Amino acid sequence: MKDTIHNGLEEFRAEIRQKLQAELLPGLRDKFNCGAALTREDFVLWQKFLARNGWLAPHWPKEHGGPGWTVFEKFVFDEECAMAGAPRVTPFLFGIDMLGPVLLRYGTSEQKLQWLPRILDGSDWWCQGFSEPGSGSDLSSLRMNAVRECTAGEEMYVLNGQKIWTSYAHYANMMFCLVRTKKSDKQQHGISFLLVDMASPGVEVRPIKTLEGSHVLNEVFFTDVRVPATNLVGTEHEGWRCAKHLLGHERSNIAGIGTATAALERVRKMLKAQNHRATNQHANRSRMLWQRFAQLEIDLNNLRTNNWAMLQALCAGEPVDMETSILKIRGAELQQQISTLARIIAGQPCSDQTDYGQSFPAFHATQEYFYNRKLTIVGGTTEVHKNIVARLSR
Repeated sequence: MKDTIHNGLEEFRAEIRQKLQAELLPGLRDKFNCGAALTREDFVLWQKFLARNGWLAPHWPKEHGGPGWTVFEKFVFDEECAMAGAPRVTPFLFGIDMLGPVLLRYGTSEQKLQWLPRILDGSDWWCQGFSEPGSGSDLSSLRMNAVRECTAGEEMYVLNGQKIWTSYAHYANMMFCLVRTKKSDKQQHGISFLLVDMASPGVEVRPIKTLEGSHVLNEVFFTDVRVPATNLVGTEHEGWRCAKHLLGHERSNIAGIGTATAALERVRKMLKAQNHRATNQHANRSRMLWQRFAQLEIDLNNLRTNNWAMLQALCAGEPVDMETSILKIRGAELQQQISTLARIIAGQPCSDQTDYGQSFPAFHATQEYFYNRKLTIVGGTTEVHKNIVARLSR
């Protein structure tokens, strides 16, 4: 499906691509593409680049500092960033992409005035406190407790419990989280949405090292952590509405089309480099690998078409819950299949520094393979999304 289904997208894509090619720092791009760990300083550079071009808050309306983009433009922007080698997940985006839209919808005037400017200028870096041990895919079963009490004339919530798989909590100075403020027969009722200062007494962050060796995830413990009642977003006990609104803003590119496109292009370069070194006895293997590549390219184009169709339905106000679950399932599987092919091509030397087109060392193929194992788990497991599809298709 061509970009022309939406007026001006070809020009928009060209503008974004030109800016990224001309201004994205080569050192940052190379570091990301080679699988090197990005530091807080790297993320600050990327944040400043986005802010300088007015791209920092793509979901936000112009009156609050955003570019006022459509969901189609946001999709194209994500795709071009991935193709340019920009960082795909950054800690400051939890405030931009997730909390910002919630505050715009459910926040008080005072909360918008207090928090939105600090998100935009980088004063606050946020993390997301949703998942708990035993409450990940079934998020509404969360148990972290928040008791409201009055101390010295000030209304406070006292938090006790644990959050887990919290991305970039070691960088964040603030957390938005879901807590249990009331017991209810309906799990989704009795949940509230709170803003927590990570420097509060009783907050402890412990690192979780993942399979590929990186430190992005953490577990966070809360022991009698006191949070002002003014940090409640929305109505008490009705925080599930905020959570649903937040998750709705993850839909525009839930399949990870841009990331998959960039990964498949790296595989193409690996195959071409291998062809230059291939002997006759490896010709059959090369043909087999190219056939697998071709099928993945077909699958990716089909997925992109379906993603565009979902965006059109979303803009038309149609329900897209089933479609987004299908896209999440297929997008995660496809990224895993692409990284599996890259690892096969790299073969035994995949842990050395052999270059395939300079920007993708062979050892990174294995790192990417391990990184992508989690894609069928995060954001709701594949099994949970299949249950959603089955329920909604009746």
